[in-house]
Amino acid sequence: MRSSATGGAIVTLPPRCAACSVRNDALCATLEDAGLVALHGIGRRRTMPAGQVLVWSGDPNAICATVVSGVLKAMRAGPEGRDHIVGFAFAGDFVGDLFADTANETIRVITDAELCVYPRAALQKMLDAHPAMERLLLHRALGALDDARMWMLMLGRKAAGARIATFLLEMARRMGQPGPARFDLPMSRSEVGALLGMTIETVSRQMTSLKRRGVVALPGGRGVIILDRALLARAAAG
Repeated sequence: MRSSATGGAIVTLPPRCAACSVRNDALCATLEDAGLVALHGIGRRRTMPAGQVLVWSGDPNAICATVVSGVLKAMRAGPEGRDHIVGFAFAGDFVGDLFADTANETIRVITDAELCVYPRAALQKMLDAHPAMERLLLHRALGALDDARMWMLMLGRKAAGARIATFLLEMARRMGQPGPARFDLPMSRSEVGALLGMTIETVSRQMTSLKRRGVVALPGGRGVIILDRALLARAAAG
């Protein structure tokens, strides 16, 4: 438990916030200790197993959340009525739509996850009281829009091999692997294919091709080792 002085008063930071692994990366990074105490007061920590749904598309939009650990996927119904993966959320990401009364996406946990969950109405009041947090949320929303545009451009113009290479570079970045990267993909190859607009067979062929060229190693399961980041970047450029 950490204490600090704010305006002459002693503020005790909740242990959960003081020890939080995403404290400096999440929406709450803009808050001083007094603001963190207020945010803690409206939220609750929730542990969810893989496969569980946090939000169903079409339901009343009652909650938002910060991902503390684990990975979630967002799905949106296409014109044919089938759900399509439109993105993934990692530790430090914010999920949910603060400004819509009805949820537009289904958000499902794909690895065991820990979340800080907030009632939407109470969080809106927090944003009114803390403009810096509102600005950070806007910045992240614009970043998500840029990412969506990047994926749209890639799906429309890049060949399958370039899509896979781009995806692996993005996964390494999101999973905190800036240098020599070794990680387990949190999603299945069928989910990768659903995101990239290709079949699971094509995903497997392209991953095997990168392995044969010495760009990556595939040690088994969902493991990926990036052996030559420069070659992978050239493959991503198409």
